[in-house]
Amino acid sequence: MSSYSLNKIAWKKLVANKSSLFALIFIAFCFFTSFFSYLFIPDKTPYANQMYLELATLPPMTKTQFLVIPKKEAETKMLVDFSLIGKKLSVIRIPISSHKKTPDGLDYLPFSSDDYLSYQGEYTIEDQTFWFGTDRFGRDLLSRIIYGVRVSMAVGLIAVFISLLIGISLGLLAGFYRGRIDDLIMWFVNVVWSIPTLLMVIAITLALGKGFWQVFVAVGLTMWVEVARIVRGQVMAIRELEYVEASKVLAYSSYRILTKHILPNVIGPVIVVSAANFAAAILIEAGLSFLGIGAQPPTPSWGGIIKDHYSYIIMDKAYLAIIPGLAIMSLVLSFMILGNGLRDAFDVRN
Repeated sequence: MSSYSLNKIAWKKLVANKSSLFALIFIAFCFFTSFFSYLFIPDKTPYANQMYLELATLPPMTKTQFLVIPKKEAETKMLVDFSLIGKKLSVIRIPISSHKKTPDGLDYLPFSSDDYLSYQGEYTIEDQTFWFGTDRFGRDLLSRIIYGVRVSMAVGLIAVFISLLIGISLGLLAGFYRGRIDDLIMWFVNVVWSIPTLLMVIAITLALGKGFWQVFVAVGLTMWVEVARIVRGQVMAIRELEYVEASKVLAYSSYRILTKHILPNVIGPVIVVSAANFAAAILIEAGLSFLGIGAQPPTPSWGGIIKDHYSYIIMDKAYLAIIPGLAIMSLVLSFMILGNGLRDAFDVRN
């Protein structure tokens, strides 16, 4: 049976597994949400970073009124720019507790104030519900949680891509050529394997500098080892099979044998380990952001949100740290369930 037929059967088995199917749907939804974040979040400003200090730490489901005053010059952006990075507010939004119309304009009571102020000019009154409440700077927590999906997905995707690029390449070379090449590569693998992952990530991050893109490289450079070991083991078994021997007899080049005949047959186990690595990358990124060496402000990161509010756990504002923690747990659990489903689906003994 060809590798295409085996992969087709494996995907059918995966879809038949309800828990894995639900995890796959949730992950697909998170990918969609991460790319089109600004179509869903209430705060459309760049990085969902609009602050209202007077609205700090509001509880979930709080409804607040805003006095909206248009600016003279409004910023215009293309749809693609808006969907990726948002746009600055084209109005001035003032949180208010109450208001009343007057012949001259409007009298309004600013939020957390006892004195009415007057305003004359064009205005509108808007209501906004903070479904997850606000953080300590008065920013909409729901918006920052949704934007944080983009950070986690981006780190996981690019880190896994880097790990696959390095791990598959070294694993193919070590398993196919054996001898000194195998010894050299495995020595390097064992050296990297012996270093604690988080310690290496911290060292690489400090060497490259703090920042969003540095996290991608740091996490990716520490996750290729397991991929290389798995690919090497698969290649060592496959290289002894008849169709590989036949390819050598027909004088096919090593590159063609590796890419056309061996690589397609090791994709199954690689996909399984990639799901686990994706979950690990999300956890590592959250840990780095919690330590302050991951994604830097104002970029919202789930680990950074927990860092800003973990002290509120012992207060009546524990939701500020619990909600991003639940988001991390849900996404990591989905990838682990998907990985287990992929493992069972690609198990040829079944």
